[in-house]
Parts: sequence; C-alpha cells; structure tokens
Amino acid sequence: MATHRMLSGATLGAVLLLSATFPSDVIHPATATEERPTSKPESAADEGFVPLFNGRDLQGWVNVNCHPNTFFVKNGEIITTGQPTGFLRTERMYENFILDVEWMHVNKKDIANSGIFVWGDPLPAVGTPYTRAIEVQVLINYPKVDWATNHGDVFAIHGARCVPDRPHPRGYMRCLPSEERVKGGGEWNHYRIIAKDGAIKLHVNGKEVSGVSQCIPRKGYLALESEGAECHFKNIRIKELPSSHPKPEEVAQTWQGHVSIFNGLTLEGWKTDNGQWKVSGGSLISTGNVPLRSAATYGPGELLFDWRLPANSLQRQWHLTIGDARYEVQIPAEEKADPWRRHIIRTNSQGPITFHPVTGLQLMNLFWKPSPSK
Repeated sequence: MATHRMLSGATLGAVLLLSATFPSDVIHPATATEERPTSKPESAADEGFVPLFNGRDLQGWVNVNCHPNTFFVKNGEIITTGQPTGFLRTERMYENFILDVEWMHVNKKDIANSGIFVWGDPLPAVGTPYTRAIEVQVLINYPKVDWATNHGDVFAIHGARCVPDRPHPRGYMRCLPSEERVKGGGEWNHYRIIAKDGAIKLHVNGKEVSGVSQCIPRKGYLALESEGAECHFKNIRIKELPSSHPKPEEVAQTWQGHVSIFNGLTLEGWKTDNGQWKVSGGSLISTGNVPLRSAATYGPGELLFDWRLPANSLQRQWHLTIGDARYEVQIPAEEKADPWRRHIIRTNSQGPITFHPVTGLQLMNLFWKPSPSK
C-alpha cells in the first residue's frame, strides 16, 4: 500500500463501551414523573454477541496488503473491490467463537470469489497474497466440478491443516457442503461460523452444511478476502466462547509491527524509469535493469519481502540498498531460481529502499517494521 498505513488507533472494545454509555438518542435523564422507555430484551440467541464491524468505518480492522481503496465502508457495509488480491484482518486474534456475517456478490453471471479466513497469520504466506488459515469460501457462479462448490466449502490454505467432516473426492483438506443453499449474485447470504477447540462448523442460510476439525492453527486472526470481484459484507458480529488453552504450536503468528509498503496494484510510492517495472498479479516485475526506489525514507528497521527469478535465469544474485548500505541477495547453489523465497533484512541505515534488479526479478509482500524508538 505504498507509504500509506491502514492501522486503526482505537480498539473495537472502546467503541462499544462508548456507544453503550452514551447512546445517541439520550439527551437528559428521565425524571420521576416521566415514563422511562423500555428497551427490547436481548433474546437468548443474541446474548453475548458484539459487533465486529461498527457500520461506519474500518476501526478494529487492518488492511494487510491491498490498495488503500480496496476495502471501504458504504451504507453500513464493508465492500471490497476485489483488486488486488489480499485481505483485511482483525486487529486481534480470536480462538473459540460464533461468528455471524451476511455477504453478497454483485456479479450475477461471472465467477465471483471472496472468502473469510479463520485463525490466520497476520501477514501473507510466502509467495502468495493469502495468509495461512482455514478458509470459508464465499463464491458464486463457479462451474460444476468435483473438487469445489459455490455453497460453503471449508478448507485449509497455505500451510494450515484440517480434517474435513466428509472425505474429499480427491483427498484434499476441504469439506464440500452437504447441500446447495447459497443464493446468487445480488442476493444476501447469511453465514454462521462456529469455531471451537480446533473445529469449525459452517451454517449457510440457517442450516449446517460443512465442517472441519483438528485445525492448525486453531487461534488467530479473522479476515475478509479480496479476490477479483466486488463483494459486500454486513452485520458482522461475534460471540466469544471460553478458551481451551491451545498449545503455542496451535496458535497463529503474532503481528510484529510490519506494515505494507507496496499496494499490490500500482507503483504509487515508488520511482523508476518509465516502463522499467510493472505491476502484475500483485507483484512488482522488473522488465530491465533499472532500479526501483521508494519515494519515502526508511530506517532503521526491518525489511521483509518475497522474491523470485525466472526459471531460465542465468543470474543468481542481485542486490538492494537502504540508504548507503548494500545488501546482497542470492539463490543457494543447490536450489532452482523460480520458487518464491522470503528475505528479511535488519538495518541501522536510513534512506530510500532501492532494488537493483536483474531482468525478470519479481517482488511481492513488501513490508517494513521500524525499530523501536530509543
């Protein structure tokens, strides 16, 4: 997201406390002679739920790796444009809970894809815009196939693990729903996700259809996915359940302070000669040998990024600079050039970040974490 930061300053809990203490329709306390209004009692089904989205803005949420305009709020809904692929996550982790959410795709004929990530890591997995998590599919208009459906698949992605409630026809860690209940484009659907003790049960429009168990992680962040199509979400609420005390290896990674410095869609925030770098599929691609330099100054701190070279590349080494400090990046002698790799550089230097490429170099998932102030 270039030099923009999509970080909120207040917690959702604070918002809820203030709204509960100072309702907007209260002007003065009732006197003894006035009839006190009676509030509608909370039903047993609603007891314990709190909003996960306040209906006004993205407070309590973090835009991890998308353009600042990818996720926005309008008419009490969180809307994703679908471009680029990435995710909007909660500020904090959740373990055991019941999550209610309504969603609607606008496409009535074309394939429309999105998802809800459960128990995810705070950053994308290596070489992908998605995080390690259990995904609850939000999909319509996909052709009929034997391995996926439009009706509420639940499955592990990018290093997560789970056991589907019913064996998958191809052996995937993916539960296909027991029946078709999802409505089409332009219509609202309701999901209830019950996540407890490493198991997830998905209810689609009022009936359980899918489930997985033995999930790793089983505590982590929740997220809404952007994946190529406009999708709307509303009435997002959560009821937390007592902890079952997961082991450290069953918990997602904790956010360490990294923020995105590339928005996945444009070269905003970066400088280079015209046509020497392009953005495609959420990655930066060098089409020549001209450097790519950040418009902002960074440092001291930590730079995290994913990179790869073409499979037929004769070059196996390149470098970058942060200020006046040079850092070499190379492919180990026994490894191929094309797999994605994650590189982390910790520096005490300060200045622009400059990538000095070789032809065909690809970069994605660029994050910066400033060093703590002394």
